[in-house]
Amino acid sequence: MIAGVSGPCAHQSAAEAQTAPGHDGMAEGTVWGIVALAVSVLIVAGVVAVRLGAPLNTVLVVGVVIAALTFDYVNGMHDAGNAIATVISTRVLTPAAALVMAAMLNLVGALAFSGVAKGIAEKFADMGQVEALGLAITPMMILCGLVGASLWSFFTARIGLPVSTSHSLFGGLIGVFLLAGIPLNKAYLGTIFLFIVLAPLMAFTVGWMLMHAINFLVHTTAPYRINKVFRVLQVFSAAAMAFMHGSNDAQKAMGIITMALFSVGFVAKGPDGVDVPTWVKIACALMMALGTGFGGMRVIKTLGHKIIKLAPIHGFTAETVAAATIMLVTHLHIPISTTHVISSSILGIGASRRLSTVRWGVAGNIVAAWIFTIPSCALAGSGLYCLVRWMLRIA
Repeated sequence: MIAGVSGPCAHQSAAEAQTAPGHDGMAEGTVWGIVALAVSVLIVAGVVAVRLGAPLNTVLVVGVVIAALTFDYVNGMHDAGNAIATVISTRVLTPAAALVMAAMLNLVGALAFSGVAKGIAEKFADMGQVEALGLAITPMMILCGLVGASLWSFFTARIGLPVSTSHSLFGGLIGVFLLAGIPLNKAYLGTIFLFIVLAPLMAFTVGWMLMHAINFLVHTTAPYRINKVFRVLQVFSAAAMAFMHGSNDAQKAMGIITMALFSVGFVAKGPDGVDVPTWVKIACALMMALGTGFGGMRVIKTLGHKIIKLAPIHGFTAETVAAATIMLVTHLHIPISTTHVISSSILGIGASRRLSTVRWGVAGNIVAAWIFTIPSCALAGSGLYCLVRWMLRIA
């Protein structure tokens, strides 16, 4: 009976989706063109500032802030599908209404928490060993890691793969730190890598179990009643997902900016560790909200149409499971991939219906992108750092 509910909604949304890509491609192309132009202008401005006598580290910190805010914008645009793909594919909300809702709740969620940001700023590298060895984390290292991560996120966003911008960021920094000889905090990174695997497995398993439980409870209910109830409930589940996405994902850029400010003494370490400046929280939250507002319809189409065909009951279940998983790890101050979580939740819902319902070829492509994200970004970040050091030696 539930499978029967999904038919009309799925066919209508698929038809609707076919009309969108051309316009969306032009909109995203315009955005990326503006971003590329802005980056070029900022690079020229930075070089001029150094030539005029501005301290190099200060200029680099400004560069890190701008790059991190740009990364947050890309993150919001790339990960818009995490919160609203299902609510759009089931036609509970229009794309415009869903994007506005997600942007607003991303903003609120990003301002509500700071534990993940503090963890990244303080624990990504082993600061005790860094000080003992007389080493230093420089803004140049952070900037190269950020740019390497952004290049990978740009590439995957253009081809419509919902990979993790968070893991792109981790990979970029890991590559640069390893090349520069900065000791990594193995315990902290081990926890992150554990949840790279654990969080998607949790979302898949709980999604599969919850979908079976809901099916059992409503199996005697008329399909139109099921649709009516879950169309309302899905608005709340999508809102919860958008809020939790902002609460975890926006904090990565906050942590990176705070790390850069701390590296040059602009932020001091207090009794409770390094505090994230208020202006950093507001700036990152706003940039993620703006990115989400523009949206990423290619990724939304992949999550909402290509993996399984969704009805409101499936969208509600996927979003509820994903939001609960993100809430748990955010309270543990662990940065995770919201993309991994919602994608795995959707796969779990699909597997609960029939294994053949899930388009495993698309799912396999997504998993392959997950696997290659961290090493690819590590290579991109470290390669960029090598290039910059070489250019500085010959300058």
